[in-house]
Amino acid sequence: MTTSATYAFNPGLGEITLYAYNLCGIRNTALLQEHMESARMAANMMLGRWSSQGVNLWAVDLQTITLKQGCATYKVPSNTIVMLDTYIVQNSGAQNIDRLILPISRTEYASYPNKSQQGFPTTYWFDRLLAPTVTVWPVPDGNECALRYYRVRQAQDAELDDNLNVEIPYYFLEAFAYGLAQRLAMIWAPDKTAMLKPMADESYAIAAAQNIETAQQYISPMISGYFRP
Repeated sequence: MTTSATYAFNPGLGEITLYAYNLCGIRNTALLQEHMESARMAANMMLGRWSSQGVNLWAVDLQTITLKQGCATYKVPSNTIVMLDTYIVQNSGAQNIDRLILPISRTEYASYPNKSQQGFPTTYWFDRLLAPTVTVWPVPDGNECALRYYRVRQAQDAELDDNLNVEIPYYFLEAFAYGLAQRLAMIWAPDKTAMLKPMADESYAIAAAQNIETAQQYISPMISGYFRP
């Protein structure tokens, strides 16, 4: 059997847009500038929706914030969708030690009577503003050097210029094409919308099922009530 022996298939947004319009029954020769403007908007709107539907593993990265003694609140990059696993890097001689801390809500943070209390931070509050911040408590006392956190960041902009690629992995290409076709059909081919929607939903569900980490899961029952001290 002779195969290509390559793994380079990664069409740009322009090529995907042409395919999406073909799925709508619109041929390439019928496309105008306004069709492409609609496609650019629809593509970025869809990426925004995908960011809100779950953790896109390809958009997860590790961020570091340098901590200062007595400073509780720090800026977070505005392209952050949500903070995930978060930990404190503690100074411990020649070797630093990482200690996980847990998220709290605005209400829980507001309930703390002494918000300036210094110590080793054990919790954080992610304030999801347009200019987001993270507040740790207790306030760093100088024995901690950094706050590190994994986050889901915003997807990079989808642009038609120079047929740039869309920032998605191989296994999401079909979902992107069908999703884009459905959105474009709502504008340019309404009679095709009902046909394309279930195909878009199915292809996204298949891709999303693969967008997970493969790791063991442990479930431990609460058995303390069976024993007396």
